[in-house]
Amino acid sequence: MNSQISFGKRLYELRTSHSLNQKQLGEIVGLSHKAISTMESGTRYTTIEKLVQLADYFDVSTDYLLGLSDDPKRH
Repeated sequence: MNSQISFGKRLYELRTSHSLNQKQLGEIVGLSHKAISTMESGTRYTTIEKLVQLADYFDVSTDYLLGLSDDPKRH
């Protein structure tokens, strides 16, 4: 699976499983709802700092968010 698609899909699944809309998640990590939307659609990545913030917030590994691992647990 394309890692950019995996990232967007996983971000969407995590966001919705936490009952957040794109605006709310953007406010949590300091991004616009449009930035969250484009990440979820797979048309853009984010910075390493924001990736780490997202992983910390959702308590998953960055490898999981990037689609490099199917294990969401942090090691």
